[in-house]
Amino acid sequence: MNQHGKINYVEMPARDIAATKRFFGAAFGWSFVDYGPEYTALENAGLDGGFFKSEQSATTSNGSVLVVLYSDNLNATLQQVKAAGGAIMREVFEFPGGRRFHFSDPSGNEFAVWSEPE
Repeated sequence: MNQHGKINYVEMPARDIAATKRFFGAAFGWSFVDYGPEYTALENAGLDGGFFKSEQSATTSNGSVLVVLYSDNLNATLQQVKAAGGAIMREVFEFPGGRRFHFSDPSGNEFAVWSEPE
């Protein structure tokens, strides 16, 4: 349900939209709806959004926001990300409230996955 003043949609860059779709489909089970060759919308991702064609990438080192996903089983998700071709940018570490790791997708965008403490 749309709510006034609440985050409603997130758009992220993608150098290779087809590779990005394959990666997130394999790693997280997301699906997509294409709107032309330069845009695809997310489905089954927990938040509405999409990927737009761009040679830029979103990383915390260049000042981007960090999109953080949740996992019931952090180690299994880490293996899924690796198997799908994600590059691990920061191995699993503890932080107040849980554990997480950072990875990049095929377009070089940085994401994180977190879970509660063991």
